[in-house]
Amino acid sequence: MAVPKKRTGHSAQGKRRSNWKATKPELTTCPNCGAKVLTHTVCTACGQYKGKVVSRKAEGFVEAGEVKEAKKPAKKSTKKASKPAAEETKVEEKVEETVVAEEAKAEEVKEEKTETPEA
Repeated sequence: MAVPKKRTGHSAQGKRRSNWKATKPELTTCPNCGAKVLTHTVCTACGQYKGKVVSRKAEGFVEAGEVKEAKKPAKKSTKKASKPAAEETKVEEKVEETVVAEEAKAEEVKEEKTETPEA
């Protein structure tokens, strides 16, 4: 085991420790909220990093699985959806016509019934 031959003096000890000091951390301002933030870290105030929402704390945060589902375009389904909507209106019109026709027949039957007891 190494043992020093002589004790180190205060001056030599101080010279050795002169470069051993704390440094201030680099701070930047958040472009979104203006808070002081350590460089290359997520803002603790708003939860954004490089203009993107990455923290659950932030407004508008979406889980990774939800983002994929929300971005899928529905090109084919929109065209198909418009056709059945038109068909549904045609079906509704036909149903209304048949209901009106049935009501007219029912009124004719009532008129005939009211005429026969008088005769």
